[in-house]
Amino acid sequence: MPAARFCEEFKEKCPICVPCGLKLAEKTQTAIVRHFGLQILEHVVKFRWNNMPRLEKVYLKNNVMGLISSGTQSILEEESHIKDVLSRIVVEMIKREWPQHWPDMLKELDTLSKQGETQTELVMFILLRLAEDVVTFQTLPTQRRRDIQQTLTQNMEKIFSFLLTTLQQNVNKYRRMVGAPQEQEALTTPQKTDLAQEPKAQANCRVGIAALNTLAGYIDWVALSHITADNCKLLEMLCLLLNEPELQIGAAECLLIAVSRKGKLEDRKPLMVLFGDVAMHYILSAAQTADGEGLVEKHYVFLKRLCQVLCALGSQLCALLGSDSDVETPTNFGKYLDSFLAFTTHPSQFLRSSTQITWGALFRHEVLSRDPLLLAMIPKYLRASMTNLVKVGFPSKTDSASCEYSRFDFDSDEDFNAFFNSFRAQQGEVMRMACRLDPRTGFQMAGEWLKYQLTAPVDTGPMNSKTGEGLCSIFSPSFVQWDAMTFFSESVISQMFRTLDKDEIPVNDGIDLLQLVLNFETKDPLILSCVLTNVSALFPFVTYRPEYLPQVLSKLFTSVTFEVIEESKFVMSVQAPRTRAVKNVRRHACSSIIKMCRDYPQLVLPNFEMLYNHVKQLLSNELLLTQMEKCALMEALVLISNQFKDYERQKAFLEELMAPVAGLWLSPEMQRVLSDPEAFISYVGADNKIADPVLEDPSGLNRSRISFCVYTILGVVKRARWPAATEEAKAGGFLVGYMPSGSPVYRNPCTEQVLKLLDNLLALIRTHNNLYTPEMVARLGETFAKALDMLEVEKNAILGLPQPLLELYDSPVYKTVLERMQGFFCTLYDNCFHILGNAGPSMQQDFYTVEGLATQLLSSAFINLNNIPDYRLRPMLRVFVKPLVLSCPSEYYETLVCPMLGPLFTYLHVRLSQKWQVINQRSMLCEDDAADDNPESQEMLEEQLVRLLTREVMDLITVCCVSKKGVEHNTTAAVDGDDDEAMATEVTPPASAELTELGKCLMKQEDVCTALLITAYTSLSWKDTLSCQRTTTQLCWPLLKQVLPGNLLPDAVSWFFTSVLKGLQTHGQHDGCMAALVHLAFQIYEALRPRYAELKAVMEQIPDIQRDSLEQFDSKLLNPTLQKVADKRRKDHFKRLITGCIGKPLGEQFRKEVHIRNLPSLFKKVKPSLETDVLENEDGEGLTALFEP
Repeated sequence: MPAARFCEEFKEKCPICVPCGLKLAEKTQTAIVRHFGLQILEHVVKFRWNNMPRLEKVYLKNNVMGLISSGTQSILEEESHIKDVLSRIVVEMIKREWPQHWPDMLKELDTLSKQGETQTELVMFILLRLAEDVVTFQTLPTQRRRDIQQTLTQNMEKIFSFLLTTLQQNVNKYRRMVGAPQEQEALTTPQKTDLAQEPKAQANCRVGIAALNTLAGYIDWVALSHITADNCKLLEMLCLLLNEPELQIGAAECLLIAVSRKGKLEDRKPLMVLFGDVAMHYILSAAQTADGEGLVEKHYVFLKRLCQVLCALGSQLCALLGSDSDVETPTNFGKYLDSFLAFTTHPSQFLRSSTQITWGALFRHEVLSRDPLLLAMIPKYLRASMTNLVKVGFPSKTDSASCEYSRFDFDSDEDFNAFFNSFRAQQGEVMRMACRLDPRTGFQMAGEWLKYQLTAPVDTGPMNSKTGEGLCSIFSPSFVQWDAMTFFSESVISQMFRTLDKDEIPVNDGIDLLQLVLNFETKDPLILSCVLTNVSALFPFVTYRPEYLPQVLSKLFTSVTFEVIEESKFVMSVQAPRTRAVKNVRRHACSSIIKMCRDYPQLVLPNFEMLYNHVKQLLSNELLLTQMEKCALMEALVLISNQFKDYERQKAFLEELMAPVAGLWLSPEMQRVLSDPEAFISYVGADNKIADPVLEDPSGLNRSRISFCVYTILGVVKRARWPAATEEAKAGGFLVGYMPSGSPVYRNPCTEQVLKLLDNLLALIRTHNNLYTPEMVARLGETFAKALDMLEVEKNAILGLPQPLLELYDSPVYKTVLERMQGFFCTLYDNCFHILGNAGPSMQQDFYTVEGLATQLLSSAFINLNNIPDYRLRPMLRVFVKPLVLSCPSEYYETLVCPMLGPLFTYLHVRLSQKWQVINQRSMLCEDDAADDNPESQEMLEEQLVRLLTREVMDLITVCCVSKKGVEHNTTAAVDGDDDEAMATEVTPPASAELTELGKCLMKQEDVCTALLITAYTSLSWKDTLSCQRTTTQLCWPLLKQVLPGNLLPDAVSWFFTSVLKGLQTHGQHDGCMAALVHLAFQIYEALRPRYAELKAVMEQIPDIQRDSLEQFDSKLLNPTLQKVADKRRKDHFKRLITGCIGKPLGEQFRKEVHIRNLPSLFKKVKPSLETDVLENEDGEGLTALFEP
């Protein structure tokens, strides 16, 4: 440490840094000493240049150029970090002096490059670094950047010519020396060169690589004319170099950047030369050579680049070829498609996925999608997709050629799994586009594949499933084929129904396939799940042949009760719980039935009685189905009953359906349990001590009864509806009148049944909330001490931890009784609130007019909130409060919503403030080691939960108070700052962000109004960027605007303004937040400064504020007679004033400021009356003369 401190102080304070640095940088010193010497010189240029005498600057510049000329080792011996720092010093001097004070800079670099390869490489580094600093990263003040960039642009022809010549000369020398033939056609493997020539050849090769890297830094932004000059000489050279092993990656990078250029279509037309014979030949032969040499990382990287080049070429073709364009489809389009297909069928899953977006663009294109060559490619693409959809290539396995490539691309199986899932979804999208052009081919292929799978023997592979002997695991060869085939058939069949006319649908073929699927029997749960998906995919054919519906229903109902029972182990099987695969099949069958009843209710209606009897039979055995399965089947029945379109008939049916639930729910025993926390804990068995926590669960049946009731109520509330057409609703007896606004008022046939059960539901919610009181938590049994904690799955989801792959389907779900109890409490809590959230939209006025509803909700859902943890409060706000408020008609705001939201918002503000205070204190005291009992992962979880709860609360307030007219949830408000003065100040909330009727209603009540304003403005400095940005852009100004007409206290006004400035201090480092907060501060200051002088006092406290600039801004603001400056300029001025309180990223907080002075302006402002050629003669020629090499 003392040595490092000495070095830093030496750089800062020593008056003889330049001679010392030059001495240390001499070639005779060791590399580490030379590097320190050069670092000293770089420090001098960056931080002391402005105060150096002119002669000393010249002395330093000459010596540094001398170091490039003769002060470094040869190109092959010199360390790369020495080359890097030397080029940085020159670029730092250029940034400060060129072109005004150093007009011959380019000439000097040109002279240096003539000395040899060592110097040429350093010149390349300098030119690349300069382009990066000035154009790519823009690390210097606006005026200097403009000066340098404009001068670079004016000299670009010479710079480009220099780069190309350097590249060409060095490549030619290199290839001559390694014995490569000069003929372009015979690019064979170079012969071995003699040893004396080897270093020279390597030196030329290094310069070639440096020239390609430098070109890559310029091709991105120079005028396209430079890239396409001389009949696209640059592109031709790059194509040639694709076959040069040492230079091919650099060449492919440059080619990719060139082909990816945007800009005027006219300027991009010359890029079509790459579809010519010569370019295509080189691109394709390079791809074949690289692929033919097996999996070598270098060749694989090159293949990826080439694949990107072909993708970018496809994008250019799609952009340039249009109905109104004179560009024609290239003659080599067929060759291009063949080579592109080769990448789509390559063993690397990454390469396959890289081609998908371009295939999509081609299939969508108005001209190309009609091209016979592309249409002929569709069957080949679909055939390739059939292979690509098969999930193989896990990096840990060796069962496919893809595995080897995956080991380069993915860190773990989980990584690959996530990638493959999104790749498959993307393929599905592109397959559907292809089938839009040729629906029959896709259907035919799906049919063939389906028939093949139905007859193929099952191959479970080496890994046995834990579900049972001889069954598939998710990695079994048979399952991955079934899985891929199912996805394929689902995609193409759905698209065929959307594309073909009704009379063109191949109904007979479809029904034949459906029969094959229905007759197929399997005891393998994973394969059965695929079979069910195929039944759903083929189901639309039943609309043409309704007589097949009973068979479909029968297949689905059989699967609802699916079990894997092995005869030999019958006794064990009874005890072992179902595996996740089995549960999934049953759940899948239930959701297929619901989906069928939802999408084709008219088709199912004639079979209603049969369906109802089936369900009754299944429900009669209490242990046959889980509660969720029972309710799913009941939901399906309710969906069909909506088709009765007869209020009385549907009401009678629902009454019959819910009779068992009503009997159980309203029994005296249940009433006692639901309304008393102690009785409830005892009933569900949470006060027991269990000896065997896996097999023993005496109260399981009691819990399932409560779940069954709650699930059923939810299902009915969610699904029972009146007919959509007003006439049908009127005829069926659903219409009861009209609102004053004229909108119809309907009654729901489930209302009477559900309202009967409402009191006990609210009692259950009250009891559940009271379970969190300390005395109730203390009553939980030893086994269940953590019964109210979060589920592990929830924790992992919040922390963003992936779930292990195999756990998804395999291994029996051996939950301990504690896990089952946690799941019960969690689901019960959520479902109760889902019922309340759905009650408003479902029962409308019948629900909102329940006597004393606001009081009942306050005394149940909102009781004991202090003890309710964040992870339970979040879903309550999201699934209950938000939908209730959104669906509530304005007539009930005063009686229901305001009395409920007022106390809630006041409470939430207090709660969140306390939580954030704890987090802030924790981050201030983070060096203390006192928190042993609260490990870091727990702290992270708590902090993340507070963030999520904050977002939930702010979202709820926004939804209640601000109308969404034009208001975007703009989370990506950062602008790619083209001009650092403007930065992202353009991010402004839309002018139409007005308060809703409910918002106005809430703001009339003083305590609620205060709570809302304080919550909104305090939240700006809570450490959650997303919440801050949304609140700033959508909520803060509309709320404040509402109270502006009144008499605000000066202290309150100062507090609002200070809160925004505090927000800037916390979030200023994030462009989007900073822009939104600056805009808000500007709005507040402009609107309120004329009435409140206190705001100026707040401004004066900002660190480093320029008082005279503030006075100037203030006087313009307060003097209405002065001409108004443009809005943007006023805002920029204001932003400069408050810069002192805008927070910086941690990495920049302690960085020493670099000050680069502006030089005399290069481009004089000429009065418009002057002729333009005067400007060109005076400025233009004078400037170019300065840089003649």
